[in-house]
Amino acid sequence: MLTQAHGIPLRVSLTGGHNDVTQILPLVDGVPPVRGKRGRPRRKPRALYADRGYDHDIYRRRLRERGIVPKIARRGEPHGSDLGRVRWVAESAIAWLHGPRRLRTRWETRDDMHDAFLQFAHCMTLARKNPAF
Repeated sequence: MLTQAHGIPLRVSLTGGHNDVTQILPLVDGVPPVRGKRGRPRRKPRALYADRGYDHDIYRRRLRERGIVPKIARRGEPHGSDLGRVRWVAESAIAWLHGPRRLRTRWETRDDMHDAFLQFAHCMTLARKNPAF
């Protein structure tokens, strides 16, 4: 999941348990335009905060090539990077997605059905968090 700084989920994708890092670039590349105060809408984030599961040098390099500063915790280093003060926003958005009971426990055997319910929950979360809808 890719969220805005205020916790509004921008993109959601379904992956296997250990393949999250492979989806970091498609999530960033698929960011819809986000309106700011003035000017053209932003099409890419300034910085990307992630936990240790995304600590791979190749993805750090590719993010820098796109002009995005990666703020990713390093593996093997002690805690204290203060990323938890920023990452709780994403954890909160994930908790919003798991609100419907059907997504808390995966009952569907087909990926397309589970992805459909995930995208529907994403739409419901957007409708709740964004009063413009």
